[in-house]
Amino acid sequence: MGYSPERKSTVLKRMLPPNNVAIRQLSQEEGISEATLHKWRAEARGKGQLMPDADAGPEGWSSRDKFAAVLETAALNEADLAEYCRKRGLFPAQIAAWRAACEQANDWDRASSARLGRATKEEKKRVKDLERELARKDRALAETAALLVLRKKAAAIWGGDEDA
Repeated sequence: MGYSPERKSTVLKRMLPPNNVAIRQLSQEEGISEATLHKWRAEARGKGQLMPDADAGPEGWSSRDKFAAVLETAALNEADLAEYCRKRGLFPAQIAAWRAACEQANDWDRASSARLGRATKEEKKRVKDLERELARKDRALAETAALLVLRKKAAAIWGGDEDA
């Protein structure tokens, strides 16, 4: 069964905020199968349209949808941003947080290498401390062994105690 582009567009708009009608409910109301609605949403997403899941609030949006929202709002002034947010059921603070996350995403290599450098430095310090402790224990063991050998030799030479 074919659907007109106008009907398809109208149904897709009902999936968007602020309506956020779930696909199951939309399927029952419109008489269109859930599979068809999922396909339409996937096609719209493929074209770059912001199509979040209805049952997930803005915090449950996929990173792709959040990125699309950041791109759509990048050039908006404060008033236009507020209007955009009202239409989508968002808050400007959410857009700002998503924008910050997107900006930090490209800084991942530098941050991870700095973290790795700190971890490596800590591990080297730990290894050095363990080696120092091992050397100290080796010296103490060698001294104890030398004292035991000297005690046995002294006992053999001078005829020492029986408990030695």
